[in-house]
Amino acid sequence: MGKGDDEYLQIVLDAIRVCARYKPKFGQGSKGDGLTLEQFQELYQEDPFYSWFGLDNPMMYAAHKAAGGMTSVYRQIGIGCERLFRRVIKDSLDLSQEDVTWSYQLTLPSGRKRTLYLDARVPLDGISDTSKRNRFYNWMRESARTLDVDDRVFESLSGTVFEVRQGYKSKDSKRQNADIANAATAYTKGYFPCAVILSGQIDSDVLLRYRAEKWSVVTGMAGPTNPLISTYDFLREVIGYDLASFFARNSYLLRRETDAILKSLLAPESI
Repeated sequence: MGKGDDEYLQIVLDAIRVCARYKPKFGQGSKGDGLTLEQFQELYQEDPFYSWFGLDNPMMYAAHKAAGGMTSVYRQIGIGCERLFRRVIKDSLDLSQEDVTWSYQLTLPSGRKRTLYLDARVPLDGISDTSKRNRFYNWMRESARTLDVDDRVFESLSGTVFEVRQGYKSKDSKRQNADIANAATAYTKGYFPCAVILSGQIDSDVLLRYRAEKWSVVTGMAGPTNPLISTYDFLREVIGYDLASFFARNSYLLRRETDAILKSLLAPESI
């Protein structure tokens, strides 16, 4: 295990372990921790229709638990990696917590204000090391050129804001529109928007649309040696931290944790 790995690893594991507590709700509202197997069977046995079909079967509970739990696994891995990414850029570029945090307010049709957050920020003037600041600025400039960002717009930018995802397999138009609105707002606030995808799993149509809307997008592809398109090359060559090596040397522990959670989710009751 590399120097400093313990703390970084704990950030990811703490998020993943939330999945072990997942229980399906079966339409019983958003409050509470979900139903146990016994509560599920009581609920379904009291419903004549479900009871006639034998849907109070423990295997039905296990199927619901697995389906919702798998979504939870993806979500929690994403949350853990978002926290890790924010911590890595904070430590590697010697930024403050305020530096790496970014939000803006949106006025709703009702007149109420809603605060929206992106996952991380790097303000250029927050990077005290000149060589690191220049390296980051050069990455911004080259990324903006690949997207045909107008030079006058680029010169108005004071840093980059990031949206971090473990993957992006969905074609959810609502999510896409929200991300595109975030990018437009970032530019108006003086920040270059970048989507960081940790895996290679992103729909090609979504990728093209985001780049057309002036989002820089880096993905978890292996081997390109290009920080303009590769998440791990960007982190290694621009930020100065080899995240791919971190994941590789800790893979045994990550796999062991995931294996234990999947076994728990696939059983009617936790094991």
